Amino acid sequence: MLGLGLLSGLLILPLVGAAFILALRGDEEAVRSNARWAALATTVVTFLLSLVAWNRFDPSSSSFQLVETHAWLTETIRFKLGVDGFSIPFVVLTTFLMPFCILASWTSIEHRLKEYMVAFLVLETTMIGVFVALDLVLFYLFFEAGLIPMFLIIGIWGGKRRIYASFKFFLYTLLGSVLMLLAILAMYFGLGTTDIPTLLAESSSRFGREVQIWLWLAFFASFAVKVPMWPVHTWLPDAHVEAPTAGSVILAGILLKMGGYGFIRISLPMFPEASAYFAPLVFALSIIAIIYTSLVALAQEDMKKLIAYSSVAHMGFVTMGLFTMTPQGIQGAMFQMISHGLVSGALFLCVGVIYDRMHTREIAAYGGLVNRMPLYAVAFMVFTMANVGLPGTSGFVGEFLSLLGAFQANPTVSFLATSGVILSAAYALWLYRRIIFGPLEKPSLQSIPDLNRREIVVLAPLVLLVIYYGVQPGSILDSFAASTDTLMSQVSTALLSAKTVAVATP
Repeated sequence: MLGLGLLSGLLILPLVGAAFILALRGDEEAVRSNARWAALATTVVTFLLSLVAWNRFDPSSSSFQLVETHAWLTETIRFKLGVDGFSIPFVVLTTFLMPFCILASWTSIEHRLKEYMVAFLVLETTMIGVFVALDLVLFYLFFEAGLIPMFLIIGIWGGKRRIYASFKFFLYTLLGSVLMLLAILAMYFGLGTTDIPTLLAESSSRFGREVQIWLWLAFFASFAVKVPMWPVHTWLPDAHVEAPTAGSVILAGILLKMGGYGFIRISLPMFPEASAYFAPLVFALSIIAIIYTSLVALAQEDMKKLIAYSSVAHMGFVTMGLFTMTPQGIQGAMFQMISHGLVSGALFLCVGVIYDRMHTREIAAYGGLVNRMPLYAVAFMVFTMANVGLPGTSGFVGEFLSLLGAFQANPTVSFLATSGVILSAAYALWLYRRIIFGPLEKPSLQSIPDLNRREIVVLAPLVLLVIYYGVQPGSILDSFAASTDTLMSQVSTALLSAKTVAVATP
C-alpha cells in the first residue's frame, strides 16, 4: 500500500473510497447507484485485506505483529500500529460486518445517500484505528473520532427522535472520554511516553497503588459508557431505536466492543492492582446489568429496544468475565464479544428486514410470519437461539466460559449471573413467538414477501458462522490463547509483587 504496511492500508482504503464517492458527479440516480457500488466494493476489498493480515498473523506469539511506526507529533508520540491476539479478531469482525451494512442500506436510505456512504466508510477507518493503535494518543483520537460519523448517521438518517438520541449518545461518550484524556496526559508526564508496548511493560511497576486507582477510574469512566455498563447505559436504547438498521448493526457489533477492548488492552495489564481492587464493584454492576436490563427487555413493545436491552445484559457477561482475572473468564469475555458482534448485528438486520416492509417495529403489529416468510423464520430462529446461549451456537461458548471464570473467582457472582441466562430465554423466545408463530390474522401481513436475494446474501453467512463457531470455537479461541496467557502472567506477577511489598513494609 504505497510503501506502507497492511494496517495502514486498512486505514487508508475506506478513506480512498469515501473520497471517490464524494467526487461523483452527474445524474442523481446514476450517482446514487455508483455510490452504493463504490461503498460495497471498498468494504469488500478492505475485508479481503484484513484476511491477508489474519493470514500473516501468528497466533502462537503474544507479541505485537505487523508493526508499523511513522513519525508523527514528536519523537515520543508516534503513529504506531500493530495487532496481537486481542485486537486482530476485532479488526476482521469490523471489516466483515461493513459490507452487510452497505447491503442492508441498499434501498432503505433514500436521501443524501452519498453522504451516508461516506460517513460509514470514515467510521470504518476510526473503528479499525482503535484496534490497531499502539500509541495511547492515537488510540484516544480514533476512539473519539468515531463519535462524529455515528452522530451524523443517527442524527440525519435516524427516526423521529433522532436529534435527541444523537446528542445523548454524543454527550455520554464524550464526557466519559475527557477523563481518559487527563489520564493519558498523567501517564505521559509520569513515564515520558505514550507507547502502549512500553506502558504494558512498565506502568504496573512504575505506578503505585494509589496512582493506579485514580488512573483506572479515569479510563473506567470512558470504557464503562462505551460498553455500556449500568447505570450509564441509558443512551444505548435510544440510539438503537432511532438509528437506521446499519447504524444499529455497527453500534451493537463493533462500537460497544471498544469498551471491552479498552479494559483488556489498558485497564487490566497497566493497572492490575486497581483492577483487583475494583473487581467487586465491576461484578456488582455487571450482575445488575444482566438481571435488571433483562427484566426491562421483557417489558418492551419495540423490537429494537428489546434487542438493545439484551445487548446491555450480554455485555454484562463480558465485563464480569474480564475482571475475574482467570484464563477462562478472559477467553470467555473475548469470545462473547466476537459472538455478540455477529448475533446482535444479525438480530438488528432481521428487524430491518420486516421494518423495510411494514415500517413499524411494534411487536404487536406482527404475528404468524412463518406462514408467509419461512426462510426469515429459520434465520431469525438461529439468531434467537444464539442470543439465548443454546449449546451448538456461538452464544453458548462465551457465556459458559465467562460463568466458569466467575465461579472460580466468586461462586455467588456466577450463581446470580446464571439467572440472566434464564431471563434471556424468556424475553428472546417471547419475542420470537409473538412475531413468527400464531395465526396470520392481520390484513397488512397477508401479502408480505419472504427474504429476497439481497437479504439472503446478507443473512446466510451470519447463520453459518453462528453455527460454525458454536461447534468449532477453537478457531477463535486459539487466536488469543497466547495473548491471554501473557496477560495472566503479567497480572499475576504484578499482584504477587505488590503483595510481597505490602507484607515487607511495616
